[in-house]
Amino acid sequence: MAEDAELEEIRQRRVQQLMSQYGGQGGAGAGGLTPEAQQEQEEARQQNEERRATMLVQVLQPQARERLARIALVKPDKARGVENLVIQMAQRGQITEKVSEEKLIGLLEQINTQASSRSQTKVTIQRRRTAWDDDDN
Repeated sequence: MAEDAELEEIRQRRVQQLMSQYGGQGGAGAGGLTPEAQQEQEEARQQNEERRATMLVQVLQPQARERLARIALVKPDKARGVENLVIQMAQRGQITEKVSEEKLIGLLEQINTQASSRSQTKVTIQRRRTAWDDDDN
């Protein structure tokens, strides 16, 4: 039992040492944040999501929003990328009217062609030939 108390005391000292060492630097992850800081971070994330949603409502027609929601169910990353593209275009003034479903489909096709052209890599493997290899095969 004395060993358990001593071990617990050592652990507490080590935790305090780590907190004093890393506490002022904000910590590396959510585990190093205080509950208040975690709450503030969560509130900031929620406000950002609300702003995104509001902007998408203003920029997209209802049919386009529905299609984007259906895409998000299947491929959340692709939907997020399209949302980012639409928001960027709106912020730059490239969108003068609400985006229709047809325009959204065009943006999706554009993103698909860009992604497919980037991901096409060709690997060619050439085996080294030695003196023992037969070229007659």
